Amino acid sequence: MADIGAAAAAVRAWPGESVFLTTGRRDLGVFAADDRHRFLVRAVDPPDGPVPPRMTLVLDRGPYTVQGESALMREHGVGLLVTKNSGGPMTVAKLDAARDLGVRVVMVRRPPLPEGSMAVTTVAEAVRWINQGNGGA
Repeated sequence: MADIGAAAAAVRAWPGESVFLTTGRRDLGVFAADDRHRFLVRAVDPPDGPVPPRMTLVLDRGPYTVQGESALMREHGVGLLVTKNSGGPMTVAKLDAARDLGVRVVMVRRPPLPEGSMAVTTVAEAVRWINQGNGGA
């Protein structure tokens, strides 16, 4: 999905009932008007804005295991996982668990980098970039 709004639209169109939201507490407002689905929401900190009316909140911080994610999804009867593409390994366990359980996945794309930005994926690439004179002051 292009953004969290598109993910919310996909959830509204989904005929199932139980949705696992792992997009963070700041994005819950776009799901607040959805009273048809049950939402399992996992966040590090409690939400401070509008939330879905049928919501179970789990405050937790990873890393997570496939076994733990599978147990959580089974316990709550999750049929749809909504997550963000964080670009790192933190989403792997929940995606593996979803695959193993046949849970559908809605993935929100990472926003594009601002113009002129640089992204690296390894420490070695970061060191090389800094050594080329890009490290600032």
